[in-house]
This record gives sequence, structure tokens and C-alpha cells, in this order.
Amino acid sequence: MTAALLLAAQDVRITPGPGHPLGGYLARHGVATGTHDDLEASLIWLSTEDDPGVLWVALDALAVDAGLTRTLADAVAAAVDIDPARVLVCASHTHSGPEGWTGPLHPGLPGRRDAGLVGRMAETVTGAARRLRAHRGRVRARWHAGETEAVGGNRYRPDGPHDTSFGVLELRRDDGSPAALLFDYASHPTVLGPDNLRWSADWPGATRRELAALIGQPVSAFLQGAAGDASSRFLRRGRNHDEVRTLGGHLATSIARTLAAVSPPAATTGPVRLSRSALHLPYRDVPSLEDSLELRQAAELEWQRELARHGEDHPAVRIAQTRYEGCAMLAATAATDRPTGCAEVPVSVVSLGEIAWLHTPFELFASLGLRIRRGSPFRHTRVIGYTDGYLGYLPDAEGHRDSVYESYVTLFGPDAADVLVEHCLKLLRAHHVGRD
Repeated sequence: MTAALLLAAQDVRITPGPGHPLGGYLARHGVATGTHDDLEASLIWLSTEDDPGVLWVALDALAVDAGLTRTLADAVAAAVDIDPARVLVCASHTHSGPEGWTGPLHPGLPGRRDAGLVGRMAETVTGAARRLRAHRGRVRARWHAGETEAVGGNRYRPDGPHDTSFGVLELRRDDGSPAALLFDYASHPTVLGPDNLRWSADWPGATRRELAALIGQPVSAFLQGAAGDASSRFLRRGRNHDEVRTLGGHLATSIARTLAAVSPPAATTGPVRLSRSALHLPYRDVPSLEDSLELRQAAELEWQRELARHGEDHPAVRIAQTRYEGCAMLAATAATDRPTGCAEVPVSVVSLGEIAWLHTPFELFASLGLRIRRGSPFRHTRVIGYTDGYLGYLPDAEGHRDSVYESYVTLFGPDAADVLVEHCLKLLRAHHVGRD
């Protein structure tokens, strides 16, 4: 007999006060002037009576570096009396959250960790975690999958690789009422640009709010997918909060329609299983400072040509601008103590029956996520980034060949993508075999 699945879930507001720098854009100037919509942490703990299961901590944050991951995993685990290895800490990658939660995320980026901001956020999340154990209850799980092209796409060309799918784990109490949703999609939450100076969860927050209006008040935790080269660049009609609501509403409506399908999928049963591994990837060789400065100069000239030709916020201008920013970061990296040796890359698989969530700390290009999904032995595989650390972009071969922004700022060489994909598939295969 299969053990009953237990859920404890909680949303909590983690919005800082004004006056702190926002993270995500080199072109942004100034500090937060206030809040448009709250940043939240969503905690989803799935377990059984005999197994502690897995606890996701999903944050409206630009990223979670290794230090923030340890802080939150240790505190949350102690609050519910489980091993910290059972806690997964994930970021939505909103570019309208605080820089100070992580500080600098790249050798070529400025930034400063704010211990006070980290401490207050960790205390709030830990307080929410303390309430979880007393509220664990039986739930029934159903899996849903759908497609939408209205929220994101490849940010270099409209016909480029992009995973248009979303996955939703629906958790309902024995009386049928909604308890929680765990959903994912792959696209940068960058509808709001560098001119925005108010805290915002961007479109993932709008999706959660619209879901609450459409299907009730479950805890809705968002996991960001393989979004390294995915955004709304060719879809959005503005860079304001109205457009945030529009795109978030598209995804929420698509999810609600999928949940309301006449023939729901079969129930999914526990236990929840977790496998963790570490991959060691060598850091890339960085060009000399002289060569990097020449690349930066050429990229700046191209950006100015595109700007004169098209005006602000045209896709061609944004592509040229980000290429320049990538070259500027490369030059800054060449002038600093660049990382050497190997990075330790945490990779995790969580499974529930034939559903698997593959977690990495990267901003994976869409083609890599699609390769992992196609090669997985699980019937349903979701590839999640921005988890348990942050190691930046991992472009595919095409991205390196086309010299896109991400190919300049990545910390790893062109071969790293294939090494990671193979490691992920090996872990998925071992995890699948080990279920029995």
C-alpha cells in the first residue's frame, strides 16, 4: 500500500523597504523607491509519515548564491526538523528584486551583499517554516502539462529554440479544496526594464495573483525553467506593469484551463524521492585585457549603430546592447582575479512517480533543457534552473558560435554544456532505476 502524501505549504511576504539597490541590470541607476507588488517566498513541503520528503523554498529573487542557499536551507531544515539536504532553494530570477540578498554574482559585475537584508529575509522565511510541521495534512496529487507561446520565446530570434511547455503539480485536500500548486515555465522575468525602481515579482507574481483569482487561494510556488536565452523580447508591447499583468495573466489562464480539463490525469502517489550529485566543471580561459577591450569597443560601436537605426527598445538594439554589456563584463573579468580551477555544480533530481524535476544552478539555454527532457527516462521531466546556488549562463554551441551576450559572460567553455547534459541524464537514469 502506498503511503499517503502529506503537504504543508505557506506563502510569506519578503519585500524589503525602499532605499536598496535592485539587481539584474547593468544599465540601472538609483535605488528602490517603493513597492509595486510584493516579493514572496513560497514553501512547499511534500512528505509521508515515514519519509521527510522534499521542501522547496521558491523565492522572488534574482538569484540564490551558495551562501544564501546554505543560510536558508539550514534555517528552514532546523525549523521543521529535517536534514538540510532535503531543502531546495530556488529563485524566480526577477530583475526587480534586491541586489543585496546575494551581492555580486559575476567577477565582472558590481554588487554588495547586505547582511541586514539577508538576515531579515531569512528570519521571515524561517518563521513561515516553523508553522509548517503543525499544518501537515493529507493531499491528493495530480499532474498537468500544457503549452503557451504568449509569455516568452527565444530572445535572439522568434523562430529560435524555446520550451513552450509548463508543468503543474496540483495538490488538493481530501475534501477536494485546492491546497497548493507547484508550477514552472521558462522565460526571463524581465518585462520591467532598468528604468523600473519599484520592487516587483514581474510576470511570475502576476501569474500567482491571477491564479488565486481564477481557482481559489492555494499556495502557488513558481519554479523557473531553462530560461537562459528566453524572454518576452519579441512578445511584449511595453515594459510596464500593465504588460506584466497581461503576460502573467496569459500563463495563469492557460494553467487554469488545463486544470479544468474534462478528463483529468490519473492521480500521482508518493513517496517523494531526492537524489543529489556534484559535477566539477573547469572554469574557462578568459581573453587578455587588451583583447577584451577591443571586443568591448567593437560591440559598443555596433550598439550605437543599431540605436541610431531603430530607436530605444527595438529587439535589434537590445541584442546589440546586451552584447556590448557582455563584452564590458568580460573586460572587467579580465582585469580582476578571475576564477580558476573547477566549480562544484550541485545537480538534484526530485521525483514523484513518473514526474521528475531536474534542478541546476545555471541559466540554461532552452536547447539544453529540451535535450535533457527528451533523454530522460521519466514520462514527465521538468528542467529547473537558479537552484541551490548561481553559476550564471550556460550557452549552447549555437550561442557560442553567434557570439551572443551569454557567450561572453559565461564562466565556462563551449564544451561545458554537453558535459552537464550528459551528467543530468546519467543522474536521471540512475534515479529512475533506483525508484524500486
